[in-house]
Amino acid sequence: MTRACLEELAKREGLSISLITKSNLIVRDIDLFKKIATRSELTLNITVTTLRPRLARLLEPRAPRPDLRLAAVKQLREAGLAVGVSACPLIPGMTDRDGELEALAAAAKSAGAQWFFSNVLFLMPSSAKQFLPFVHEKFPKLAKQYEAWYAKNGYAPEEYRKKMSQRVAKIRQEYRFVARPWEERTLRAKRPQLSLGWLAGETLLQAAG
Repeated sequence: MTRACLEELAKREGLSISLITKSNLIVRDIDLFKKIATRSELTLNITVTTLRPRLARLLEPRAPRPDLRLAAVKQLREAGLAVGVSACPLIPGMTDRDGELEALAAAAKSAGAQWFFSNVLFLMPSSAKQFLPFVHEKFPKLAKQYEAWYAKNGYAPEEYRKKMSQRVAKIRQEYRFVARPWEERTLRAKRPQLSLGWLAGETLLQAAG
């Protein structure tokens, strides 16, 4: 089904397309991505939340191993495609320990990722009903913290989110990741129009002439 959608997109031009996936099977469609990229703006994003295989298997039981996803990043870049790594969500107490996010960013850069981003876990009430029992069962030492943070609010505390945002910004600067393409487009769109002016006493005709 995905390939059929890509085949249709390859027939169009002037589109802005962004894909995100946890699957290394994305490389099967490199031929179509290359066709799409010649006619439209295409960005690819591979999600890798941790380099630890056992933790990844616990958090994402049906997703490929982290090393396989990073190998896909490398293959996509070697094909000349625009690709970055998403470390979303950043899970408090699980994927945020010292040096872990930094090591993941280094591996992403080594694989050829052009950008890297991460946001702290956000839990909608329906998601919290599933995730909080999981935390109690698999990470009992974190249960109290998660109940305090997420039982009545989908967001982690602002102080923690700010700290992680600064950490990610530092990582991006250290490894010289570029801004995500859609972020760059937003920045361009928000830049104000420069005002036109001329010396006092000059007319428009004089300024033009």
